Amino acid sequence: MNNLDIVNALKEVYDPEIPLNIVDLGLVKGIELKDNRLVVVMTLTTPQCPLEKYITRNVIKTLHRHFPQLEEISVKLDFSEPWNTSKISTEGLERLRELGWNL
Repeated sequence: MNNLDIVNALKEVYDPEIPLNIVDLGLVKGIELKDNRLVVVMTLTTPQCPLEKYITRNVIKTLHRHFPQLEEISVKLDFSEPWNTSKISTEGLERLRELGWNL
């Protein structure tokens, strides 16, 4: 298991309000893997996101399913730099435009 494996697993987690996974949405800021413990550092589209618990639960659940050997998986929220649409990947922007989003 490496960071790319973890990122690929996180692509299964979607923001329920935006039809895009959290990686392409630019919410994942970092991955810290040490001593069989994983911390996903991420942000949300807004610090007051009403779906915070839903998204973080799905991150943990998805990673446990992919990497059952991990002893601990947690999410650390970092709002030090506000999220904006410039964080969305090129692939993500293309997908949203295909769906009619004006970005």
